[in-house]
Amino acid sequence: MSTRDSVQIPDDRDFDHFRTECNSDDGWNLTYNKSGIVVWIQILEAEKALHKIKCRIECKDVAAETLYDVLHDIEYRKKWDTNVIETFDIGKLTVNADVGYYSWKCPKPLKNRDVITLRSWLPMGNDFIIMNYSVKHPKYPPRKDMVRAVSIKTGYLIQGKGEKNCSLTYLAQVDPKGSLPKWVVNKSSQFLAPKAMKKMHKACLKYPDWKQKHNPHFKPWLYPEQNTLASLALSDLAIQHADSLENIDESSLSETKDDRGEASDEDSVN
Repeated sequence: MSTRDSVQIPDDRDFDHFRTECNSDDGWNLTYNKSGIVVWIQILEAEKALHKIKCRIECKDVAAETLYDVLHDIEYRKKWDTNVIETFDIGKLTVNADVGYYSWKCPKPLKNRDVITLRSWLPMGNDFIIMNYSVKHPKYPPRKDMVRAVSIKTGYLIQGKGEKNCSLTYLAQVDPKGSLPKWVVNKSSQFLAPKAMKKMHKACLKYPDWKQKHNPHFKPWLYPEQNTLASLALSDLAIQHADSLENIDESSLSETKDDRGEASDEDSVN
């Protein structure tokens, strides 16, 4: 997907390639391994802090189907993901592909980032894949208060291992659009990624009860007939190339001690 010149909906080969990369050790450097969470990184361009990150967590008390629902459920994400600023769906392309907006808080004092992505998903036996890459939509140009980042290839592989047992692998290659200080990469692999995985695991444990109280039968990612999004044509979209966006030099910024966005792991989900 990263080499495409035109917007295309991923096919079976793309999903197979993503799963293979999630399961491969080649070229990855282990940076964290504790309490069932493992993190690897690949440094691609050291001077820009451009890197790929891969995280895996074993969830021995969560069904793969529940984790799949949690990753899809945009209303629930607003409850448990304390990094999210704003997220919404823009339109649908097919029964298993849509376009959406997501903005998130970055470690202080960096500017916050946002993306527009084409997201697609596919159940594959006991496994589930959700993946995305950046696109341009004419109604959602870059904002002055955000840095528009570029998702080159980002996604999740859920591997079912039994009735209530699964693993989640998160793989991300994102161009943050800017020269970032080295502490950002270190912090993301040593602290932010493991923390996000723990938070997601806790969100999965609370999801069945939450969903019972919030439109329990509404799951358009499973039942396409429930999807009320306006249809988009591929011709409405264009590939978001990183070199067409403004670069922000934040390489000299120092980390600040600011607890905003570092909410407790005991965040309540009601």
